[in-house]
Amino acid sequence: MSNNDNHYWKENIRILSILLGIWFVVSFLMSVIFVDQLDVIRIGGFGFGFWMAQQGSIYIYVILIFVYLKLMDRLDKKYHHEEKDILEEENRID
Repeated sequence: MSNNDNHYWKENIRILSILLGIWFVVSFLMSVIFVDQLDVIRIGGFGFGFWMAQQGSIYIYVILIFVYLKLMDRLDKKYHHEEKDILEEENRID
């Protein structure tokens, strides 16, 4: 594995760690642990903790997917790991 690939994977792991941290905060802390404290805030007549557990976390998950796609696309371009480059390299080997 080249030095360039090592940097790529380190940045990839950093992105995954940050996004998984956000996922943990939303799904476990906001929707389970701190639900009573968050229920003081009202959204549409429901407590914010309840809303996060039922709907808000789903919105956050979808947003995380799109953020991950955008960040990985940017990372792939930075390190020249685009799909077209990989396909061209595989065709040269065959």
